[in-house]
Amino acid sequence: MTDMRTWGLVDPSELRRTVVISPHLDDAVLGCAHLLARWPGSTVLTVFAGAPAEYPDPVTRWDALAGFTTADQPLAARRQEDTRALATLDASAVWLDFVEHQYLDRADWVQPDAIVETLDNALRGLDPTAVFVPFGLGNPDHACTHDAAMRVREGYDGPAWFCYEDTGYKHIPGLLAWRVAQLFRACLWPTPAAPPVDLSAARKRAALAHYESQMKALDADWELARNLAAPAPEQYWRLAPPPPGWERLSGAG
Repeated sequence: MTDMRTWGLVDPSELRRTVVISPHLDDAVLGCAHLLARWPGSTVLTVFAGAPAEYPDPVTRWDALAGFTTADQPLAARRQEDTRALATLDASAVWLDFVEHQYLDRADWVQPDAIVETLDNALRGLDPTAVFVPFGLGNPDHACTHDAAMRVREGYDGPAWFCYEDTGYKHIPGLLAWRVAQLFRACLWPTPAAPPVDLSAARKRAALAHYESQMKALDADWELARNLAAPAPEQYWRLAPPPPGWERLSGAG
């Protein structure tokens, strides 16, 4: 008989060196603060943390919602916010210099192929035992980060790999289910996991409070303050092969 008692559990040894891959300077804390709080010394590797050669004038809609003006350097300010937020969770930051899509013409948006090698090298340099990747929902930078990370995963099977749900975007009707189905058809079998976490809402709120600019914009777009006040725990999904003999469910066998 198959022993199902340990399904979903995550061995603490897998989380000794946790790396959370974040599209932007806030996404990891929004989606994984309880995890980061439980595992001090973790690293947040942010992909789109680079400043454009020149900021738009007038400012983008998002930067305007965040309170920035043409006199500001948003990415410099956001890096400072990120440093303070992660310090609250005893985590450290690694920033890649890719430029987020809001500052680029559509034809110049960063594509996964441009990210894979840099992301792979940065990740291997951290020697993680577990990697948490966004599902990549609703935002071009999130989707690009997810796709690039999945490419890295194909050649890097040492760590345990997980996905986490993109805050805000996961509530778009059907989008999370679409991504789970997509991964399932690719034989990655996304399965809800239950790693040991720190469920202190106060600690997550304290970390998020340091993202002063982004919380303004997120609240305007998603009514985030109301969302965070609801009992909505973070959810992580393991990416791993199914039990032997179950492959037929995904059409793989």
